[in-house]
Amino acid sequence: MARDVLDSRQATLTYSDAAHRDAARRAVDLIQAGMVVGLGTGATAGAAVREIGRRLATGQLSDIAGIPTSDATRDLARELRIPLTDLSANTQIDLTIDGADEVSPGGDLIKGLGGALLREKIVAVNSRRLVIVVDQTKLVQRLGQRAALPIEVVPFGWSTHLSFLRELGAEPALRHGEAGPFLTDDGHYIIDARFSRWNQRPERAR
Repeated sequence: MARDVLDSRQATLTYSDAAHRDAARRAVDLIQAGMVVGLGTGATAGAAVREIGRRLATGQLSDIAGIPTSDATRDLARELRIPLTDLSANTQIDLTIDGADEVSPGGDLIKGLGGALLREKIVAVNSRRLVIVVDQTKLVQRLGQRAALPIEVVPFGWSTHLSFLRELGAEPALRHGEAGPFLTDDGHYIIDARFSRWNQRPERAR
């Protein structure tokens, strides 16, 4: 899977809606007729979804199908009349456009603060090309500099993961919503693990 990171440096050096739109437009430029497109979750990915909808409505884009990574993205795509499909019908995705919460100089990512990390990962892994759209606020010198690492777990036995994460040097905490533990679209919990520094590359700690 090829992975690209598009940021808004060419547009502005400060966070703005215009920067979101610029990076989103450049990502959507990569979509061609006949493609199955993974639709990410979050503010920046949402800007790309809106741009796809605009181009479909004006005839600049046609004959595509989207696979949303969250219920919110699905609802937005339906509102914009973007044709949708799923992984049962299309096991290989041509291009996925998504955002990230942190991006290191080496291109490593933290994703999932919006709570859609499991579906985002499944869609990304099954994509020929993954394009990550970010603005300047997401660029960091090291992962974990600003954001905790989100880990999605099933509710049953969720607390059994805490000691393992502490052994890795994390300070784990269950994410809460307004009425109790935060629930993902699939009914799972999220543990936010904050590291003072990475003891090892994240993939080695899986």
